[in-house]
Amino acid sequence: MDRAKVWKFEHNVDTDQIIPSQYLLLPSIDEMKAYAFEPLIKEFAGQVQAGDVIVAGENFGCGSSREQAPRVLNELGVKAVIAGSFARIFFRNAINIGLPAIICKEAYDAIQQGDVVELDLAEATIKIGDQTLECTKLPPYMQKILNEGGLIEFLNKEDAK
Repeated sequence: MDRAKVWKFEHNVDTDQIIPSQYLLLPSIDEMKAYAFEPLIKEFAGQVQAGDVIVAGENFGCGSSREQAPRVLNELGVKAVIAGSFARIFFRNAINIGLPAIICKEAYDAIQQGDVVELDLAEATIKIGDQTLECTKLPPYMQKILNEGGLIEFLNKEDAK
């Protein structure tokens, strides 16, 4: 199990809040990542540490279908996004780029900003203090994509076989 610091967000966090549209004109994800969550927590990109996790309410990643939203989080080293539910396109984009998107209905009420949790992606559990939260386990083929670091890496490995 990996220990991770929590960054907590509300319900209905949309892709414009994750990476505001004016920064999509920047030439690279590396440059865009400095503006992640700027409308919500201005200092997020400067304070998030590799291995931290995001916990949010329902409908995380709603709005446009921009792939840059999960990509900037992945580039900042976010280990996983845990939410009550995800917008379908954000969920798929996250898996495709190798960012675990974990559905856990109980997490939003049980976990607070700054908490340290133990996340077991293989078992789909989150431990907070003495409490263990059960999450929705990904289907094996999606877990394989994540294990390889994303869809392109997975397909490249499959082609090599």
